[in-house]
Order: sequence, then C-alpha cells, then structure tokens
Amino acid sequence: MASFHKGFIKTHPLISAIMYVLRLYLAFSTVSPVTTAIDPCYNYTVLDNPWRSINNTYGSVRKCDTSVSWRGWYRLFINGVRAHIPDTCVAKFSCGTDIPLWIRGGHPTVTDGVVTRDVCSHWNNYCCYFGSFPIKVKACPDNYYVYELLSPTVCNSAYCADTGSINTSPTTVTPVTISPDINITLEEGCTSHNCFQNLLEKIENITSQVLSVTTVTNILTVAFNASGKILESSSSSSSSSSSVSPASYGNRILKISEKLISTLVKPTDTSDNVSFALAVVEVEVFMVGPQVTLDKIPRLDTTNSSVDIDLIGIANNNNETRSAAVAFMSYNTMENLLKPGFFNTSNDTIKTMMSTVISATLPKTTNTKLTKPVNFTLKHIREFDPNGSLSCVYWDISEWIVDGCSVLETNSNYTVCSCVHLSTFALIMQTSRPPESDSLLDLLNLVCVIVGLVFFSLALLTFALCQWSPGVNNVARINLCVSLLLAHLLFLLTQQFLSLIRPHQVLCAVISGVLHFLFLSGFVWMFIEAVLLFICVKNLSQISSKKREVLSSGFLCVIGYTIALVVVAVSVGLLPEGYGSKDCWIKIDKGFIWSFLGPVCVILALNMILFINIIINLNSTLKNLNAEVSQMKQTKIMVFKTLAQFVILGCSWILGFFTNGRKELEILFLILNSQQGTFIFLVYCVLNNEVRQQFRKFFRCLCCVKQH
Repeated sequence: MASFHKGFIKTHPLISAIMYVLRLYLAFSTVSPVTTAIDPCYNYTVLDNPWRSINNTYGSVRKCDTSVSWRGWYRLFINGVRAHIPDTCVAKFSCGTDIPLWIRGGHPTVTDGVVTRDVCSHWNNYCCYFGSFPIKVKACPDNYYVYELLSPTVCNSAYCADTGSINTSPTTVTPVTISPDINITLEEGCTSHNCFQNLLEKIENITSQVLSVTTVTNILTVAFNASGKILESSSSSSSSSSSVSPASYGNRILKISEKLISTLVKPTDTSDNVSFALAVVEVEVFMVGPQVTLDKIPRLDTTNSSVDIDLIGIANNNNETRSAAVAFMSYNTMENLLKPGFFNTSNDTIKTMMSTVISATLPKTTNTKLTKPVNFTLKHIREFDPNGSLSCVYWDISEWIVDGCSVLETNSNYTVCSCVHLSTFALIMQTSRPPESDSLLDLLNLVCVIVGLVFFSLALLTFALCQWSPGVNNVARINLCVSLLLAHLLFLLTQQFLSLIRPHQVLCAVISGVLHFLFLSGFVWMFIEAVLLFICVKNLSQISSKKREVLSSGFLCVIGYTIALVVVAVSVGLLPEGYGSKDCWIKIDKGFIWSFLGPVCVILALNMILFINIIINLNSTLKNLNAEVSQMKQTKIMVFKTLAQFVILGCSWILGFFTNGRKELEILFLILNSQQGTFIFLVYCVLNNEVRQQFRKFFRCLCCVKQH
C-alpha cells in the first residue's frame, strides 16, 4: 500500500460521472399510409411536429425520441409545411431537446435511390459528439424526402426538422466509368505472415481509378480483419520467427487505405462528398470543382475527431483543374500497430494514445501545397491526466514525431492540433513513471496504521469506562478518535482489497466520499480541540486537562459533523464524478482534490496559530508560578504533552506538503500522523492521575478475582 499522504495528495482520476435519464413519450399525429405501392415515397407515415423545428428551443419538457416506437418510413412536416432533417450541424438545445439529431453525408438525389446516412448530434463543441444508429433516406420525385427512422442511442435527443433549403448544391458531374466490384477475400484459416502479405499485394495491385463505396468498404473490412488475426496469432506465438513488425503492417494498412479511399474521388463542377463508417475506420471525403459556390468547406467530422482545412484555397492553387479533394480517415484500432511507444523521447515516461489515429490526404489533387495550417480537433478517448504532457504527433515510417505540429488548445475532453502538412496524426500523452514500490516503507505504513488503530480503540474504551471530573470535556477527543479510527480503518481495508473494489465503480466512488467525510470531520474535531485547549490555557493558572464547559456537547457534535457533511454535499453537487480515483479516493482532475485540501489547509493554519498562542500563554503562566512550582519535577512531562499536542491537533500533517519524495520526511510524516491515537491515549489517559488510579483499582480487582 502506498504511503498515506500519497493517498490524498497524489491520487489519479478513474471513475466516470453519475448520469441522469428522463424519458417522456412524444405525441404525434399519424395518417394511414398509402399502400398502393411498395416504394417508400408512396408508403410512409406523416410526422407533423412543430417542436422539431431548428428554431424551437426546449421548454420545461425536453423531447426524447428514444421513447418513440418508430414504424418504418416517415415524411416530415412542420405545421403542414414540408420539411426535411438537416444535413448540416444543428445548434445545441434546438428542436425542443438538449441534443438535436441531424444526418451526415448530405441528402441523395432521386437517381441515388435508398441511401444510408449517419445520424449525428451536437454536444460539447462537437457537431458529431454522439452518434446514433444510421438511418435510410430516399429522395422522392416530388421534391421531398422520406426517412426510415430508428430510436436514437442517447436521451435527451430528438430528430430535427427544417423547412429551409438543403445544403446540397446541384452538380454537373463528368461521366465516370466505375469499375465492377472487385472480390478480394481472406483465405480460410489464414493466420500466417505470408498469407497476409499476399492479401495486401492483391489490394496494392488494384489498378481501378474509381471504385464503388461498397467495394471499398468490403476490401477495407477484409484487410483490417486480417491484420487483427495476424497480430493475435503472432502475439500468442512463442517462436521468434513468427514475430511481425507492427509498424510495417501499419504502414501497409495506411497505404492501401489511402489508395482505396482515393478511388472514391470523382470529378465535380461544384462540390460533392462521400462518407461511411465501419467498426475499424470512419471516412469523410470532400471534393470541390471549378464552379464551387462555397466560401469554405464544412468541417469534416468523425465520431472522435474533426478537421478544418482550406480546400477552396488549395483548389484555387491548382490552376489547370481548379479542383481538389480531401480524404479524412479516423482509425479506431490503428494504435495496435502504430503504438504510442514508437514516440521516442529523451525522458523516460509512460506514453498513452489519447486519440484515435487519423489520416488526412489530398487524393487526385495536383498541387498539394497547403495555403494555411490544418487544424485537427481530437477527442480524448482515455481519461485525461492534468499532470501529463500532450504532444500532437505524425507518423514518419517507423516512429511518431512532432515536427510541424503543435497544440493550439486543450482541455479535459479534447485537444486542437495545428499542423503545416498532411499525414497520419495522433495525440500522445506523456506521464511520469510512478515511483517504485518500497516494500519496507509499505510494511512500516501497515504496522504504524494498525498500531494507531489499536491505541484509538484503547483511548475510546478509556473515555467510555473511566469516571471523569465534571469539569473535563472529552467530547472533542472522543469524536476525533471515532472519526480517525473509522477513516484509517476504511482506508486500510480499501487499499488491501483494492483489486476487488476497483471494478465496482459506484462502490469505489461511495468509499471515496465516505473517506472524504471522515477525514474532514477528523480535522474539524482537531480544530475544536485546539479551541477548547486554548480557552483552557487562557483561563487557568495551572496545567491541567480540565476545562470549563464552554459549549454544550450536543452543539459541538453538530459543528463537528455538519461542516464536513456540507463540504462533501456541495462537492457531490458540483462534481459528482470527482469521487472514485484508481485508489478509491478523490480525483485530482479539474482541481477537485481541493475540496479536501482547501478545508484542511485552513484548519491546519488556524491550528498552528492556536498552538503558538497556547505555547505563549503556557509559558507566561509558568513564569507567574512560585519558584517551587515553576521547577516542578513534571517539567519533562509538560514538554512531552506540549509536543504531543502538536500531533494531536494535526499540525504535523503540514509535513505532507513538503515530503517531495524525501524518504526521511515520508517516514516521519507516516509515523506522526498514524499515531494520533497513541498520543491521545498517552496524554489524556496514561499521564492523567485520575485515570491511572482507576486503572490501578481495576487491575487490583482483577488480581483479587484471579487469586480467589
């Protein structure tokens, strides 16, 4: 188990936030479909809902299409006016919902027949942050569209409708002969290196300049499935001869992917686009021609990334054709080949792939010189460590390098990279390697915490069973022992069984919240004890553990636990996902650790001030006593009690902020703060004359019972 101060200062985030779900049924009118033809253009259900308008923001009730039982094809209207689902990004909170849905890839023409389009939703500054199941779309002869709607995957989300013009300019396309489908399949039982090489060679030998989307997707699926099988086979094989180079495979996959996707580029006079999404790769292709009417092309979006590129400027630099095309690909599994470990740096760090691997190329474009840097927005696919260092990198044959790329903007959710060239890119985070575990320090920590728990228990038994003078107020000490006993015990058990607890995220978050409350309440009771001790020394002329009853015990209990409870409740309300790090403690992400360290720092500062005042007042009181008393034989005991109070009041916790990896300070911090119960037992029980006398009577009675 790591040393205790690392448990509350140096922990790292892991658990995700608590989400709420509100499901409401939607009311919509339906008209019996015309069943004279199978064509969906004449066999649809009318969906007329005013709140689906992109200009209609949500009110007190947010619409959610996950609760609708969709039944086939629909034609959209808004108050009787024909409408369509937008094919460009829709602003958040439009269409009567939080997360409005739009289709990506544009609307088809009548000759295209039924096409499939991805459904996107705008959230967290991404036009396609959430993706739902693809839907089918068909253009009908009478200038309207029908949609085969499916239930979205996220609530609160709903399909949008718009009565304006569709962002699809009419195009005059130069006739292009598309090659017939090419049938490339993986041989049955193919798991060898040579078998995969043969497959790649077949793909590389394809000479067709234009292929259908179906052909391209089929070939890509075969290639990626084969690479997965080969890697799995090689990783399980112990023979060195069967080992493969992930980087060389990655290069081949990138090469054939770019070649295949370039075959989707077709000449156009204005603009055109092609998009598809597979389990392993998402592709966006955008083409512009000499008569393009756009000022700039829309952002190309995939689920986890997007790109902004000046394709219009690039086309203008192609003086002969005045055309250009960009292909944007997001690979979901490429990090298994182009590993983050290929990022060679001088410092020894842990390297983590924080984004999907993406590629951007300019296929069938004569002049590929960029007119301005290209910006990539990369969504973090893993939890962000604020102490990590992010690098925008690109792939150069055998390694990741940073030349020509830089980080423009970053937060916990995404990073924007700017690059002056096109290539294959990724986002890699470097984090420091954790210090090697010190078995002796771990053993010392375990022993010290157990000893502290024993003395906390003995102190509580003493406070409960012994009779105390009426003027003695033990309420702060008792509750301090209870809070720290439970906190240390829960923390110890959690760390010992961490491997069993961590998979249960809710349990881990609850434990971290309870620990937050127990430790905070312990510090509040330290402060209350410091205040009572200060009042005692201020008003008494002799050293004694007796105090005047300043505040009632009930009122002190309310203060001691309510403050901690309020802090935890506010923390949960503001950032519920802040609980449940990998050590089942508070996450340091977004500064949430200060919900604990903030109150602790304030209490430690106040306790130090009170402790210094107690020493000053105590010294003044001793000077005023007569010579015989001022030279008491208990002077050494009083010095010990004074030093012990430094620990009991929690002032020694300040050491936790200055250890900085120094082993001596870590050991001192560990011993002092695990033994608060020991010092409480020694000062208020062992060194108390009344308690000692009661102990003697108890042991005498015990001995008498044994003799008889």
